[in-house]
Amino acid sequence: MSDSGDLGDFTDYAGSGGDDAAADASDDAPAEEADTAAEFERYGTEPAGADQGLGTVSVSQGLRVSQDGDETRLRAFITTGNRDSVRLGSYLLVPYPDDETLFCSIAALEYAQEFQSDDATEIHARRQMRREGFEERDYKFMAELEPVAVIYEEGGELKRRMTDRVPKPGALAREASDEAQIKTGLKIPGDGVFLGHLSVGGEKVRTAAEPPTVDYRVKDEYADGDPLVFRHTLVAGGTGSGKTHASKNVLRQYLDAERTYPMDDGREVSPAVVQFDPQDEYAQMHDDNPGMSDEFARKLDREGIAHGGHDDTIALVPVEEGVSYGGENHRAEQVRFTIPFSVVDEYDMPWLVAGGGLNDNQYPALLTLLNRFFSDYGQSGTYQQFLTYLDDPGLQEELHESGRVHEATFDAVKRRVRGIPNGIFDQDARPITELDHELVRPGGLTVVPTYHLSTSRAKEMFVLAVSSLLVDDKLSNSPQSQRIKETPLVLGMDEAHNFLSEADTVQARKVVQKFTEAAKQGRKERLGLFLITQDPQDIAEPVFKQVNTKIVLNLGDEDAISSVNIPTQLAQKVPYMEKGQMVVYSPDNSEPVELIGLSECVTRHGE
Repeated sequence: MSDSGDLGDFTDYAGSGGDDAAADASDDAPAEEADTAAEFERYGTEPAGADQGLGTVSVSQGLRVSQDGDETRLRAFITTGNRDSVRLGSYLLVPYPDDETLFCSIAALEYAQEFQSDDATEIHARRQMRREGFEERDYKFMAELEPVAVIYEEGGELKRRMTDRVPKPGALAREASDEAQIKTGLKIPGDGVFLGHLSVGGEKVRTAAEPPTVDYRVKDEYADGDPLVFRHTLVAGGTGSGKTHASKNVLRQYLDAERTYPMDDGREVSPAVVQFDPQDEYAQMHDDNPGMSDEFARKLDREGIAHGGHDDTIALVPVEEGVSYGGENHRAEQVRFTIPFSVVDEYDMPWLVAGGGLNDNQYPALLTLLNRFFSDYGQSGTYQQFLTYLDDPGLQEELHESGRVHEATFDAVKRRVRGIPNGIFDQDARPITELDHELVRPGGLTVVPTYHLSTSRAKEMFVLAVSSLLVDDKLSNSPQSQRIKETPLVLGMDEAHNFLSEADTVQARKVVQKFTEAAKQGRKERLGLFLITQDPQDIAEPVFKQVNTKIVLNLGDEDAISSVNIPTQLAQKVPYMEKGQMVVYSPDNSEPVELIGLSECVTRHGE
C-alpha cells in the first residue's frame, strides 16, 4: 500500500469520519450505560451510586506484605469517580475478614493500561487531539500502598501492631476518617503538648467528628515514659517559614497553668521557660494577640490549646556599656543585668574569656593567669583589673623564667583576652548571679534579648554565660542556686547554630561538651533544650543526636534538609512547604507525619 493510501485511510477515519465517530459515540452512550448496569447485575453487585470507599485491593501484580519493605506489593484499584480526590500520603484503611484493619498510606499513584493496546500510535494521538480530556475508564488508576500498622480492638481500646497480615484480594480500600483510628494507626498520643493538625499535601486531614481535624500532640506524662520536652526539641526552618510563630505557639503550651511535672521530692512544679531572643520577638508573649477573633479563641478552647498573653513574663536585659535596649514592642517587665567577672572562677567558665582563638597550648596558660589573679584579688576582682594585671611586665618575666608560661604564649593570651568587647563584664546593673529567682520562676517566662548588643561576640558571651550558669546548676550535686536545680526548665535558644557549632577551638569544645552532657542528663534533671535554627547542619553532632523531636518547616538548602535526617518521602516535601506547614519526626511519639500549624499566633507576634 502506498504512503498516500495510508494517509487517506487515516483521514477517512480521523478527519471527515471523525464527526461520524463522535456521533456514533454519542448514540452508543445509552447502550454503554445499559451494558454497565447489566454487568453489575451479572456480578451480583449494586449499580454505580451505592459504592463505598475509594476502590479495592488488586492482585493483578501480586499481593504481598514482607518484613523487607522493598518486597511488599500492595496495590489498590481506584474507581473513576474517586481519582481526583486521591493524594500521595493519604491515609487509607483496608479491612481484614475479621475485626482487624490495615492502616496504610498511599506511597505512589499511576495510570496503567486497561487493555493490552498500544496508545503510542499516530491514530490514537490524533484522536485524542480532537477530543477534550480522556475517558478515565479506558485506564486503570492504581495506588501503591505502604502498610503502617494493623489496628484492632482489645478490651474496648484501639491498639496497633506491626503489619503481619496480608489483606484479601478485592478488599475495600477507604479513606481513614475516624480520629481514633488515625491516631492509633500513626501512634499519635491522645493527650500532650499541641503542635498542629495532621495534614497531607498541605491540606488538613478531615474526619467525620467535630472538630473535623486530627490534632497532633507530644507525650507529656511520665506514665507514657519520659515527657518528650526533656528529651529535647529542634525547630528548623528558613527565613519566612514561620519558625518563630510556631515556636511561640509551642512554648505557650508549656506555660499553661495546668502543666506541671513531678519532682523527686514529690512536688508538682510548673516548668520555667528561659528563651534567648536574637530578634526581640519573644517578650511579646506577655501580650495577647490583638488580631485573634473571639471565634478562633473559642475554637482553641474547644481543642484544649492554651492561648493569650502570659502575664508572668520578664525581659532580662543584658547591659553593655554605651548600648541601650528599646523594648517598645512589648509590655513585659524589664530587669537589667550584668555578668560579673567572678563567674569565670566561681562558675568555672575560663573559656568565656578564651574566645575562639586560643588553642590547646595557650589555654593552660590562661588558666594559670586566671588562678593567680583570683588568688590575689578574690571574687571581687574585675575584668578591668585583670587587664591591668596582664600589663605587669614583671609577671610575664617571672612566668617565662620559671618555665610556666612562655613569653610568646603570654602575649597571645593577652591579645585574646583584650579582644573581648569592652563593656561586657561588671556593668552598672545587678549581677546575673544574684538574679536566679528572676531568671527561673515556676510557670514563668524569662526572655533574654540580644538584638540590641553591639557585636556577635557580645551576643555570644551573654548567651553562653547565662545558659552555662543554668546548665551547671541543673547538673550539679552542689548547685549555686537551689531555685534553678529544683525547677523544671525549658531552655530555648534561637539561632542555636551560632552557639552550639562544632569548631576546633577550646571554647567551642567546652561549650559543646557542656550542652552534650546537659542533653544526656535532661530526663533526669527535668531540663529540656528547645533549639531553633535555620542551619541545623551547623549544630554540633553530639548535641544534635540527643534531640528526639524535630519540627521541620520550609528549608531550601539541601545540606540542611539532609542533616535533619527525616524519612525521604517527607524530606522531598520540605522545600515546597508553605508558611506554617511542617514535618514532625519524633520516633518515641509517633510515625513521621506532616502537620499544619495554627494560622494565628496564640500570643502577640509581630508589630
